[in-house]
Amino acid sequence: MSTISTLTQQPFWQKTEDYHTAGEPFRIVHQLPPGILTPNLTVSQQRLSIITTPSHPLDLLRQSLCHEPRGHADMYGGFITPPDDTGAHFGVLFFHKDGFSTACGHGTIALGYWAVAHGIVERRPGGTVDVMVDVPSGRVTAIVTFDGGGDVVCVDFVNVLSHQISSGDEVSIDWDGEVMPLKMDLAFAGAVYACVDVWDLDLSVEPSQHQKFIDIARKIKSRRPGFLYRDKYDIYGVCFFEHQDESDDAVMQKNAVVFADGQIDRSPCGSGTCARLAVLLAEGRVSKEKGLVHESIVGSKFEAHVMETVDSKPFPSCVPRVRGTARLIGRMEFYIDPTDPIYPGFVLR
Repeated sequence: MSTISTLTQQPFWQKTEDYHTAGEPFRIVHQLPPGILTPNLTVSQQRLSIITTPSHPLDLLRQSLCHEPRGHADMYGGFITPPDDTGAHFGVLFFHKDGFSTACGHGTIALGYWAVAHGIVERRPGGTVDVMVDVPSGRVTAIVTFDGGGDVVCVDFVNVLSHQISSGDEVSIDWDGEVMPLKMDLAFAGAVYACVDVWDLDLSVEPSQHQKFIDIARKIKSRRPGFLYRDKYDIYGVCFFEHQDESDDAVMQKNAVVFADGQIDRSPCGSGTCARLAVLLAEGRVSKEKGLVHESIVGSKFEAHVMETVDSKPFPSCVPRVRGTARLIGRMEFYIDPTDPIYPGFVLR
């Protein structure tokens, strides 16, 4: 019997290290059970192999760590994998309650802290160090900044090339007994996001409104079931944004990002922030000199800037850089028992 098939039957202990980035959880799984990954696949290929294989053991492990009783409906994390080649320090398969995502900015920021803590990169007091990470959407960077004593001050997430896909797309949803037409901009930033102005919904970005945002996001995604960008990316998330202020240095917006099936990001969402930056660049409202201050539904903030611009049609492309902080919140050791009657777990929504 193969190691992979045995893994689905035998109990084992699984260690994790848990962080939060601006309030959003990120559960890091460094040491995977042996034989659980298919050899000689890129990170992107590993993801595809898992999501197309029924009851893949890594998917069962995802559910065990994400669903109750070990997780919750809004849990998020990453499995550390070998990199695609020697140009990166490691790879990561991002996971949530519904499956495996192609990009994750808040997770990349947490991984910068984790890589320093585990000696994968050296501390550089008063300087910076780059942590290169292979993810399903490409190669990203976590730029770690240190103070004079060698402690981490912040981490910048440098994403893949991002750009707006379309402008002013209209979708009609049933809301409060009426058909409501909504306009949205689609943008790619390692994943595809639909950007919706809360002004059009007569809402504000407040924690008390979170269920309304979840309900509307589900309706929006249900209206585009066959959407695929580059034959790979569906509409992963909906970014409900609220314009707050603007100065010579930055556009200030607040957002509620709903991703996967009804998961609401507690952080301003790293890749979602990149999507907003790409749209604002296309609108001429941000540049290399003028950035974006993005506030989450719980009040935490990311700062974003355009590192590089690339001429492209019909919208310009950019390399986004998002700055945030993460904190270690715990080290866990979970007992995974396939004979447990509720294995691999459950969610109530």
